[in-house]
Amino acid sequence: MQGKIAFEEHIAIQETLEQTRAFAGDSAQQHQFNRRILDVGDERLEIMDRTGIEFAILSLNAPGIQAVLDTRRAIDLAKKANDHMAAAVARHPERFGAFAALPMQDPDAAAQELRRCVEQLGFKGAMVNGFTQKDDPDSAIYYDLPQYRGFWAQVADLDVPFYLHPRMQIPAQARNYERHPWLMSAPWGFAVETSIHSLRLCGSGLFDDFPTLKICIGHLGENIPFGLWRLDARMRFSPRGYRGRRPLGDYFREHFHVTTSGNFNDPAFRCTLEVLGRDKVYFSADYPFEQMQDAADWYDSSTVISEQDRLQIGRRNAVRLFRLDLD
Repeated sequence: MQGKIAFEEHIAIQETLEQTRAFAGDSAQQHQFNRRILDVGDERLEIMDRTGIEFAILSLNAPGIQAVLDTRRAIDLAKKANDHMAAAVARHPERFGAFAALPMQDPDAAAQELRRCVEQLGFKGAMVNGFTQKDDPDSAIYYDLPQYRGFWAQVADLDVPFYLHPRMQIPAQARNYERHPWLMSAPWGFAVETSIHSLRLCGSGLFDDFPTLKICIGHLGENIPFGLWRLDARMRFSPRGYRGRRPLGDYFREHFHVTTSGNFNDPAFRCTLEVLGRDKVYFSADYPFEQMQDAADWYDSSTVISEQDRLQIGRRNAVRLFRLDLD
């Protein structure tokens, strides 16, 4: 399919490049991976052309700003990354958009940077790489906490999507992975971390306070669609601490938008589509951690996607969500 839109597509700047080392393989693969994640020009565009991706929204690699302990440095680095992405968009406005990287160490500064990026730079929303560390390397701060309500008010006022991207849990809070570090990252831990964070948002009353919020997550919903029925069924018996006014599943279906990034699998896709409906599911690749070619080959040939749904999920939903001037 030509004209696809992808929006979990990552870049790095020199200050965040080292964070990708664990995902790149041996030295030869590391060289290629570094080249691709730093590139915001010819190579990326050539692969997009080859795979039928017309437009990509760029975002900073994980954990990015969220792993910067010093708040002042986090603010400065977020601005530098955002200015870098803005320059790439300015060079290729018909092919690239951008998500703001945000210094969530300071909710007010994060809100200000988001407003700058949306109103001055034309960004399409924000991508935040999971929980934030601040001051203490063993800290993990989640965004359902009361100090982030002002930040969420800004997101709602700007009316842009917020993409919650995975990151690896820090060792001090990961005893359940002890002696099995392979579990902590993309194979399993990414989905665990992001799904818990997403469910915390659902259970915090956030969407009652801000009913227009739109949250994006990847990998066909980080396992939540598969477990959503049971979540609601058991919540009838154990709602202690739950602050939502409605069933959790209502919030997830209404406020969450889910991409195919890094999960190119027919049964998982079918489950997500049945739970959320075709209006809330989107194509994405997760480049360069995944390959655009793999994403496109699966998406373009999958027999569980009708041709009508292929166009809607691969393009039209994103045009609507991000108000893109492409159709």
